[in-house]
Order: sequence, then C-alpha cells, then structure tokens
Amino acid sequence: MPTKYIIVTGGVLSGLGKGIAVASIGHLLSSRLKIVPIKCDGYLNVDPGTMNPFEHGEVFVLDDGGEVDMDFGHYERFLGVTCKSKWNLTMGKVFEMVRQKERRGDYLGKTVQYIPHVTDVIKGHIFQVVEEEKPDLVLVEIGGTVGDIENELFLEAMRQMKEDVGKQNIIYVHLTYVPIPHGVNEQKSKPTQQSVNLLKQRGIFPDIIIGRCSQFLTKEVRAKISNFCDVQPKAVITGLDVDDIYEIPIIFEQEGLPEIIHKKLNIYSPPDLRKWKSYIENIRHPTKEITVAMCGKYTRLEDSYASILEAFNHCSAHLRCKINVKWVETTDLENARVLEGVDGILVPGGFGSRGTEGKIEAIQVARERNIPFLGLCLGLQLAVIEFARNVCGLQGANSTEIDPDTAYPVIDILPEQKQITDKGGTMRLGAYTAMLKEGTIVRSLYGSAKASERHRHRYEVNPEFHEILQDNGMVFSGVSKDGRLVEFIELPDHKFFVATQAHPELKSRMEKPAPLFYGFIKACLG
Repeated sequence: MPTKYIIVTGGVLSGLGKGIAVASIGHLLSSRLKIVPIKCDGYLNVDPGTMNPFEHGEVFVLDDGGEVDMDFGHYERFLGVTCKSKWNLTMGKVFEMVRQKERRGDYLGKTVQYIPHVTDVIKGHIFQVVEEEKPDLVLVEIGGTVGDIENELFLEAMRQMKEDVGKQNIIYVHLTYVPIPHGVNEQKSKPTQQSVNLLKQRGIFPDIIIGRCSQFLTKEVRAKISNFCDVQPKAVITGLDVDDIYEIPIIFEQEGLPEIIHKKLNIYSPPDLRKWKSYIENIRHPTKEITVAMCGKYTRLEDSYASILEAFNHCSAHLRCKINVKWVETTDLENARVLEGVDGILVPGGFGSRGTEGKIEAIQVARERNIPFLGLCLGLQLAVIEFARNVCGLQGANSTEIDPDTAYPVIDILPEQKQITDKGGTMRLGAYTAMLKEGTIVRSLYGSAKASERHRHRYEVNPEFHEILQDNGMVFSGVSKDGRLVEFIELPDHKFFVATQAHPELKSRMEKPAPLFYGFIKACLG
C-alpha cells in the first residue's frame, strides 16, 4: 500500500486546536496503521527552544533532544508514538537547508527562488521522513492560519503534493471557526466560507471541513457550508468545544470522520475507544478531590505548563480524583499564607532568577509542614538550595545562575557548558538514563533499577556539595550512570518530598501516567 497523506490547515483565527484535531484524527486511525505526524511552522526560528513561553507556550522536548512545538505533546499522547525532531519543520530550518544547498553549489548557478527551490526542500524533507520511517499514513499539520504570509510556501508545497503522490493518496482537512455571536444566537458560516475561499485561491480544495463551535453544527449550517465550499454535507464535521481534549476523538467518531477518511483514502483502521471512554468517565465522575499549588512564574499563561496539566489529567483518569490547580505566582509571593489549605505543592521548571526566592519559600513550607512536594528541573535545584541553607547551615547557598558570586554554589553550570555562547540546543537535552537507588520512593514508583526521562537544563547539583547534602539526610535516589549527576532526590521522613532534574511530565500518557506524578497525587490524597 502506498503511503497516504492527510494535510490539516487552519482558518479564521489561530489557536483553534489544529494540533489536537490532528492528534485526534491520528488516534482514530492508529489501530492498524503506522502513523507519523509532521508539523510545519512558519516562524523563522530554527526551533522554539529560545522562545519565551509567553510567546509560544511550552517547549516540548523529545527523546532525541529536539526542542519542538507543544503540539508534539498531543501527538505523542494521542498516538502513542515517540516523535523525532526531524518531524518538526520550521521555516527557519527550511531556509537554512536552502542556504546550505546554494553554498554547496547544488543549484548549479541558478537563481534560487521560492518556487521551485524552497517548496522542493519542504516536500523533499517530508519524503525523506517517509523513506526513513516507512509509515502507512502521514499527518501533516500546517501551523498558523490561511492568509498568513509565513505559511504561504508550506501551503504551496502541500498543493503540489497532490500531483506527486496521486490524488487517491492524499486528503485535505480544513479546521475553521463557526461563531455564535452574542445576542444573535445563530451559528454563522460566513467566516468558514471566506476562509475556504482563501484556501482555494492557493489551489487547495478541502475534502473535509471541521467547524470549531460551542454547539454541534446544525443541519442548516452544514448544508450551507457544504454548498459554498464544495464538500459533501457529511464531510462537514463539528469540532466541539469540550472541557477535556480527550473527548475530541469520541466526538469525531460520532460525527463519522473515520468512515469518510477510510473511504477517501481506501484504508481500513477501525477505532477502538472503549478504554479511552472509561478514562474520560473517571475524569468526569471523580470520587475524591484535592488542591495542588503550582508555584511558577509563567502562571498567567497556563500553556507554559501544558504537559504538567496533562500529567495531572492522566492521574485523575486512574485515581478518579479531581485535581484543582491553585496558581501561585512566585514573583510576588508575599507570604506563605497563600499555601494554606493545599494538599500538595509542585515547583515546575523555568529559567532565570525572577521568582526563585518565592519558590524557595514554597519549598521550605512543604518541607517543614510535611506537605507532599514534587520538584521538576529548576524545582530540584531550588529544593537543594533550600535544604543547603536551612538544614545544612550554608547561609546564602545558591545557584550560580541566580547569584554568580555565592559563597556556596550548590548548583553550578556544567564545565562543558561554560564556553558556549549560542543559546539554542546547547543544554543537556533529551532522554538520559538514571540509576535508581534500592529502597527509595523513586525506585518503587518506577518499579525498575533504571529510569529514562527527558531533560532540558544547563545547571546541575555541584558535586563538591554532594557529601554535605547527603550527610544531612538528603537521599540521592537517582544518579547518572557515572554517579556524577544527581537526577532524583528525596527526603525519607516526609509524606512525599521528591524532585527530579528531568521533566517526567513530557512522557506521561493517558494509559500510563508519569510515575512521579502518580506517586505525588497519591500522597496528596493521603
């Protein structure tokens, strides 16, 4: 069977949830097919690694160390695949490839142009991934909105793909918006008509239209969109606003999306959503409730912590527990009163010095009041600083990232990082294996002597202070293979006080929640 392609574009406005739509389509088709998701982003950054979370939401890190768009989190969680950085194609990467080809003389002295040279590089990259992975189906998400100048070349490349792969092997899905203006109380199809019109001007004629709406699309609106946009009425699908993104595959199945795709691409991969539905049932009907304080500095933008919230969701599905998140902005944590009444405290990753003293104060509250605590990445580093100051008596202990002149640099930059000036991709990135210590909480949660988790950081627990920290009761429950790097810490005489240098939230799945999160939430439940 030749590889099949589903190209997903978006219209009207950004942030409609193309990534979730792509992941949901993939989930519905994954029972018998090997699927590879590819995301095309229009920005000129090589990857989102150097972008502020306020700009772009969370940076998602892959096993191979690639820093990619947060949509890859949806792909991995919905499709059960381990994505590769090559599957994220930014316009920055594309132009870099074109420039290298030109310098090597690959264009034989020709004038290098957007068409055909840039579009050929885009298609060539996709076909190279297909050659390497041999998938049955490729899902290509085009970032941004039709009409954006940034994604014009990607759209043109996708138009040309039809000729390259044959029209029987490719379908186009367009995600759009159907508003219900306040006071009018009627679904409006005009934005969809105009958006599809823009897409057609670029030579792409959608086979399926998904209308994002707060209600199921009415028969009248489906007929109208069908008429104006040249698609069959049953190929106009509702993309319903939901409380939980895991409901989207169920809605797409109800709307008959898998059958349409099966028919158009001549494939058969029936969805089995029984387990998925039982998880959602558990999330919808919890038997217990807890409140976790999320102590961070990007709390105004919840997308900055998307994977953590997903990991909570996965724990909810297995423990039938409602997890209320109390957002604590540590930049202005005036006093510890805001932490009263919480069942657990989580300190997530981050960069820079802003808000760190507030986080350290939150960690001290967790340790002294025996409140379950989970620290991630920077959360581990600050837990070490708090312990060094208040238990080991190292006054003013700090990280050299925060205070380069500290007398006790308990957290310091890796020697091999000191010469690096380029910010992008120079950190300790990707999956690393830790050796877990017998008899520790961490070892029992992973149920194994080893754990592989993804990292994204530059600073480490300084080996010069390993001895004093351990002498005062801190347990290094996981270390790197050579024993030099501290990967997991815990305090034994505590309900749950665990931190990791990694980001375990990135590998959490609905079927198998991240072990540390599962242990943390169980401890919060008491």
